[in-house]
Parts: sequence; structure tokens; C-alpha cells
Amino acid sequence: MSATSPIYSEVAARARAWHHRSQSAVCDVVTPWAHGTVVRASRCPSCPDFNLVRVEDDPALNVPALASFAEDALAGLSHRRIDFDLSTAAGPLRARFAATGWRTKRLVWMRHHQPPPPGERHRVEDVPYEFVNELRIAWQKEHCPGGETDAFLDQAREVAMLRDARVLALQEAGRPVGFAQLERDGAAAEIAFIYVHPEYRGAGRGSALTRAAVEQAGDVRDLWICADEDRSKELYAQLGFHPAWTSVEFLRLP
Repeated sequence: MSATSPIYSEVAARARAWHHRSQSAVCDVVTPWAHGTVVRASRCPSCPDFNLVRVEDDPALNVPALASFAEDALAGLSHRRIDFDLSTAAGPLRARFAATGWRTKRLVWMRHHQPPPPGERHRVEDVPYEFVNELRIAWQKEHCPGGETDAFLDQAREVAMLRDARVLALQEAGRPVGFAQLERDGAAAEIAFIYVHPEYRGAGRGSALTRAAVEQAGDVRDLWICADEDRSKELYAQLGFHPAWTSVEFLRLP
């Protein structure tokens, strides 16, 4: 399926709409600007996923101009984040953003389209949200070092409750070592988290969690998962997900 086919365009539009709707469900400040939308969530100020400048077309602006706009639009926050809906518009800017201290990442939104193949057998169970808080803290230390743990946990829970989240855990010796988080909205869902503690990676644990989340999602029209193009895209492709839409994220931490 080529990136220019009508089917691809329709699925890409649904992926993009899902992502925007997910942000709107959490953000209480949604402000249009000339090239997209500024979204902010006052209940979760330290969460970059819900406090950012969204660029929805090709703005024809250079990096200093975009950074200056984000500085004003996200004033009062500790981070700055700019997300491009069009990867082709973001591509020429990646090197300059990186050179000025911004992290840059291509994210591939993938849609589940066929059953995953059999794999290693691990027992995955439905658990209460707080059961995996120890793993959430481990995730934070790995991906957002230096953040305030209590605020992170409170804000993550707030978002999860708004997104009708369901949590699945893989345990060993009575302790959770990995978890998946499935979030729903109408006829669609997203596997929003797949995380395995570094000491327990390998042996198919992440794949087992993904399979369990797919099964838990049931018969939804669209089941999405967001992959880092450089890290997890191929793994999810092996589990029955197909690329639908690519966005680009630029993040500057304190």
C-alpha cells in the first residue's frame, strides 16, 4: 500500500484525528494559531504530550522563528515541544533543531490489521491502575530523568482516567515486571504504553503484553499503537500492525 493511495490517506487521516482527539480530551486550553493548534493541560503541566505547539501544515518558518513562537505559547512550562503532523515539512528542520539542543523523534502511528503470530507464553493479567506504579516510576527515570515523581504519577493517573484506561501486567515472583495500558474512545482504542523493566527485557515479554492488549481491545474499528521509527516500528509490524501516519516531535527539556 503506497503512501499516496486513497486507502492509506483515509487511514492516515483517522490516525491523525485519533491523536488530536486524544489531546483534546485531556487539554483544557486549545488555541488555534496560523499553522495549527497550541494545546495545554493545566492539570498536567509537566506532561509534554499534552502541552505543545502542533504544526498542522507546512509553515515555511525557520527553526528560530518556530522556537520563538513555542517560547511564548508555552510560557510558564519547564519544557518546550513542537509536533509536526507532516513529516515532510519537519524533515529539513531536524538537523538544526538537534544542533540547538532539541531532541528529535519520528513517530509512526500504526494500525492493527492482522492477528499477531504465536510467541513466548507469559501470563498477563488485568490489574488495578495503581498496581504498576513502581513500573511507571521506572519508566519516568528512564525516559524523563529529573522529573518530579509524585507530580508525574498524579498527572499520568488523571490522563488515564480521562481515557478510560485498562492496565495489564506481567508478573514474576509476585511483582509486576512489565505492563501495557489500553485506552479507549468510542469505536477506537490505543495501546498507549508497553513497558518492561530493563532487568526483565527479552524472552518475549513485551510481545506478550502487546498480544494481550490486542486481545483485550476486542472488535474495535481501529486499534492504534505509536512506535519510535528507530526503535520499535519493526517489532510492532511483526505483531500485526501496519504504518498509517508519521509525525515528528521536537522536544527541549530544562
